[in-house]
Amino acid sequence: MAAAAAATANLGSSSSSLNRPGRKPNINSALQTPSIPHFPKQSTTYTPSSTTISTPTTKLPKQDTPSLVAPSPKQQRKQWNFLQSAAAMALDAVESALVSHERQHPLPKTADPSVQISGNFAPVPEQPVVQDLPVAGKIPDCIQGVYLRNGANPFHEPVAGHHFFDGDGMVHAVQFKKGSVSYSSRLTETNRLVQERELGRPLFPKAIGELHGHSGIARLLLFYARGAFGIVDPSHGTGVANAGLVYFDGHLLAMSEDDLPYHVRVLPSGDLETVGRYDFDGQLQTTMIAHPKVDPVSGELFALSYDVVQKPYLKYFRFSPDGKKSPDVEIPLDQPTMMHDFAITERFVVVPDQQVVFKLPEMIRGGSPVIYDKNKMARFGILDKNATDASKTRWIEAPDCFCFHLWNAWEEPETDEVVVIGSCMTPPDSIFNECDESLESVLSEIRLNLKTGKSTRRQIMSEADQVNLEAGMVNRNLLGRKTQFAYLALAEPWPKVSGFAKVDLSTGEVHKYMYGDQKFGGEPLFLPRDPNSEREDDGYILAFVHDEKEWKSELQIVNAMNLKLEATVKLPSRVPYGFHGTFIGAKDLQKQA
Repeated sequence: MAAAAAATANLGSSSSSLNRPGRKPNINSALQTPSIPHFPKQSTTYTPSSTTISTPTTKLPKQDTPSLVAPSPKQQRKQWNFLQSAAAMALDAVESALVSHERQHPLPKTADPSVQISGNFAPVPEQPVVQDLPVAGKIPDCIQGVYLRNGANPFHEPVAGHHFFDGDGMVHAVQFKKGSVSYSSRLTETNRLVQERELGRPLFPKAIGELHGHSGIARLLLFYARGAFGIVDPSHGTGVANAGLVYFDGHLLAMSEDDLPYHVRVLPSGDLETVGRYDFDGQLQTTMIAHPKVDPVSGELFALSYDVVQKPYLKYFRFSPDGKKSPDVEIPLDQPTMMHDFAITERFVVVPDQQVVFKLPEMIRGGSPVIYDKNKMARFGILDKNATDASKTRWIEAPDCFCFHLWNAWEEPETDEVVVIGSCMTPPDSIFNECDESLESVLSEIRLNLKTGKSTRRQIMSEADQVNLEAGMVNRNLLGRKTQFAYLALAEPWPKVSGFAKVDLSTGEVHKYMYGDQKFGGEPLFLPRDPNSEREDDGYILAFVHDEKEWKSELQIVNAMNLKLEATVKLPSRVPYGFHGTFIGAKDLQKQA
């Protein structure tokens, strides 16, 4: 957020300040919205002895701000034995006491639901497919297929802390088919979501919003105890699949780095369905990060997997175009590192080993397990794509460099350098931990010299043009090759996105496109008009945009060469601000598994 980064750093204030009479909410971030969401009272019946879970239909507050408890089509029944029922009651009592204790203390900004999921960051109900949407302007003839974007959309109201990254995954789809446009949005049916919906309440721990300090340890112990009694089953995954999307070998995969991918199918009508957790026909046994890379020339998929508990903390692997997995390459690290993204070139994989790390003992001391380690030296590892072991990895130090996302990388043989394009973020852990310092995300060129083992870094745009740039892409037909342009979200005022920037990566020249007055969006997706075009920027930008005055959402289509609006698709329901997307062409859709 992924997870993609244009989300919730330095967000707002604690809930105690939100309801103070006679004054406006003191929210020190871009989540300054005219309405704080109303969380309706939960009336879900939870009776372990009878195990009947009844989830009521709830009213929608004004302005399409949804209830966080989605209606269930029918009552669900889970059969427990006497021991399980007794254990469930006892563990529920422990959890109630824990929640009571937690509510006596103000939540940090990064875990306060009334800040993290307020306004258009709040979730929406699923939207079955709606056909023949109204269009203003003309949709370019080359846009045939489906645009999809992932995002966090919590199914249940949080009972404790909640970070925006913690929400259940929802995919939004706009299909262009024979002159007609449709829209649908569906929750990805993860193992976690299916069980929590059946039980009528959230029981899986939230990795960022809840797992802090001693109460975080208590929540983990509660979860393990429920697993031991068979109340929940974590053996088939605990992730939310809310960050990345990739289409590979006929499979649309929804991903977050805490689980395997989930296979989501686009139906002929434009609606979506979850096929299930996807292990590449039994080949993938570990988690996979949310930003795997498809090489546009070879058609291979490259990926990483990291572990926060035991060694090896990091693995690299790849898939052939027809889905055959390589053996894992274990990359030795001294400690588990948060690795949300990486890069590829024609010959290499570029692995960032940066200063945001996992230190689980910090929970014992009352803190967050995700911390900024100031004593660690950030570095990049250069590994051959076809490597069978990590022995020849070249590590090059890059002091004080933290990039949540890497937009591209390429080789420059004449200087023995690998060039990496990323947005360097400070403070590095501000997305996860509360801090007073304002966040900056600076588009940067990092040069890694393979001959000298040294690195250099420069700010691509001038100081006068500097804005926070997060979430975006280059022309995907040139991924891993030298590119002139990057299309990145203008994360201003942070964490909202008021438009996007088209940046010339060599000159630093920047052209901005603004979504409109009180209109905010998310990641711009660049769709090439023709893969054989001579111009790299010959294509269109697609982005979901929400009008905070009218409380309506739309899809804007912008000419990437001149940044002129070509068409606007009016959407039937609100699209919350979210994470990453992709486009599947009509011909590729026909090859779906």
